[in-house]
Amino acid sequence: MSERSQTVPTPEGEYFESNRFTGLSLLLGLIAFVALALCVVGAIVNPHQFSYSWLFAFAFFFTLCVGCFFWTIVHHATDAEWSVVVRRQLENLAALLVVLALLFVPILLLRHHLYSWMDIPPGHEASLDSKRAYLNWNFFLGRAVLFFAFFIFASLSLRRLSVRQDKDGNPRFTIWMRKVAFISLPMFALCLTFGAFDWLMSLNYHWFSTMFGVYIFAGAAGSSMSLLVLVITALRQAGYLKDVITLEHYHIMGKWMFAFCVFWAYIGFGQYMLIWY
Repeated sequence: MSERSQTVPTPEGEYFESNRFTGLSLLLGLIAFVALALCVVGAIVNPHQFSYSWLFAFAFFFTLCVGCFFWTIVHHATDAEWSVVVRRQLENLAALLVVLALLFVPILLLRHHLYSWMDIPPGHEASLDSKRAYLNWNFFLGRAVLFFAFFIFASLSLRRLSVRQDKDGNPRFTIWMRKVAFISLPMFALCLTFGAFDWLMSLNYHWFSTMFGVYIFAGAAGSSMSLLVLVITALRQAGYLKDVITLEHYHIMGKWMFAFCVFWAYIGFGQYMLIWY
């Protein structure tokens, strides 16, 4: 696509009217405040159980957001047409990775309740000593910072370029977003895989699986597509996107949901069969 010398503003589109949902926002804010207070109580009463509960919740929402980021970069890398009308929803959800970075802080603070290898001194267990070059606190923290730095920078960059393109329709933003997507694809694979190794698989440092990263990816891609369907449906019921989202879009999203459901089951069964049998 060549860059035009004169850009033409894009047609007037739909704008989200936040004042229509003020009551819902206040209700959700109140629920979040109460939930946060209960989390504080749980952390005081039983920090060990709270640590695992928080990690489980973090992993759930992290995979949803990182899955939306995956679909965003796939959209740009493949120059897909069907996902143009749902791209902004994916970008908005992926931008929540900034919030997930803040929600990762309690995991760092409660790390000794989660990762037993952090409390075992060198020389006490040979199987752990062979992994010390990777399983150590400084490297663990450094990797986490690197992972979130990439996810946040890439997701916000794509959203910022997308919003700027809405103002004048200049195709140079498409080229820039495609370049970011091409760079992000291998980085996404590495960061998600090793993030799964660090935050989930190392809970039991005796157990390992090279398929675990793919297993988490399959769940993230499938669940995020399911979330997209729910968001799109909710927006349509609120009166948005009715003229742009068609039955064909639902067919495509449903096919992707089915494909990754099968892929996730295949990886899960393959991992179980190879390890335990």
